[in-house]
Amino acid sequence: MTSSTTRPLLPGAGVYALKVSPYLPQAAGPATVTAWTMLMSLSTGQPVALLDASGLTVERTAATTVLAADHLLPPDARTAAVIGYGRIGRAHARYLRHVRPDMTVRVVSRTRPEELDSGIEAVAGIREAVTGADLVMLCTSAADDVVDPRTLAAGTVTTSISTNAPGAREIPPAAVPDLDVYVDARTTLHVATELVQAAATGWDPATVRGDLTGLVAGSTPRPSGKRPVYFRSVGLGIEDAAVAWAAYQYDNETTEGRP
Repeated sequence: MTSSTTRPLLPGAGVYALKVSPYLPQAAGPATVTAWTMLMSLSTGQPVALLDASGLTVERTAATTVLAADHLLPPDARTAAVIGYGRIGRAHARYLRHVRPDMTVRVVSRTRPEELDSGIEAVAGIREAVTGADLVMLCTSAADDVVDPRTLAAGTVTTSISTNAPGAREIPPAAVPDLDVYVDARTTLHVATELVQAAATGWDPATVRGDLTGLVAGSTPRPSGKRPVYFRSVGLGIEDAAVAWAAYQYDNETTEGRP
């Protein structure tokens, strides 16, 4: 059995989160993989909540992307493309429509999407989706390039979440030096395949314009407007903790309001 564990701290909320994801090989059939997040009180040391982290991961991933995109996009951005419309892609569209209700979202899916919400439309292919888009959100499980941001207009924001598969990426490493690059955290520079490979061939990671914390705090410079923009996230323990705490608070509020 193997297991990955993170312990991010939320001192303002008075809790820390413990996330455990065991990998349990099975004699017959595929391994069993689960993920659980527990919130623990900093004052009593007692468990506050236990949450299924698989659902939280979907919400955390989409929320992180849209939070960054909202800070990187100009106020008059009108069109977005979501490439890959599975659970995570749908969450991206949902969060974006909540934060930017005036934006139209074009989606590309391998299978025909079910009934689409207002403001979301299915298109035939990637080229049609990204043409003229202000924002391109990559939500695929691809192991190779999906979009080359260099083919998009200056100022267009491309986001990528990729997967945890070895070598997975959604844009070509050769494109990285020609982009205004932002990351969810500086540690992403050592994990994201395309950024690691770009650095190995001469790109200077010090040219990254900022991270998610800086975007939210307003201490990170805005995109230059001269090049396409790229935001890369890999998922952080502190993001899991924040979403778990938000879910716990929401559940408490709705429970208190029930008859």
